Amino acid sequence: MNIEQVMKREIHVASPEDTLHQAAQIMEAENFDMLPVGENDRLVGMVSDRDITVRAVARGLSPDDCKVREVMSFDLKYVYEDESLEEAARSMSELQVRRLPVLNREQRLTGIISLSDLILHPARRSREKKRAEH
Repeated sequence: MNIEQVMKREIHVASPEDTLHQAAQIMEAENFDMLPVGENDRLVGMVSDRDITVRAVARGLSPDDCKVREVMSFDLKYVYEDESLEEAARSMSELQVRRLPVLNREQRLTGIISLSDLILHPARRSREKKRAEH
């Protein structure tokens, strides 16, 4: 089974020019701990609740004036939509993250995959149940 079969396609993307306040409002409304940051149809970074609270607050930056670009992570970690769920789980484990952006082979953001997507997917649960029965 591939990532594209279980990933979330409806994603919120922050702009590097959004304020931290705007990004935090999206995170709060949607109960996210991170947002992909996109510019010109490309993933350019990620901003997390930690980026906002630790990087911005520690530097004394105002959430209404500080732009996402100033605190976002530029070191992109992602998976491709045609990779297997096992590859996604391995990447998340190695990176110690709960979510990863999903790109197509043209490097366009197509979704987000989370640990809960991997754990809760019905086909995966069914397969694991069959293994346990044998």
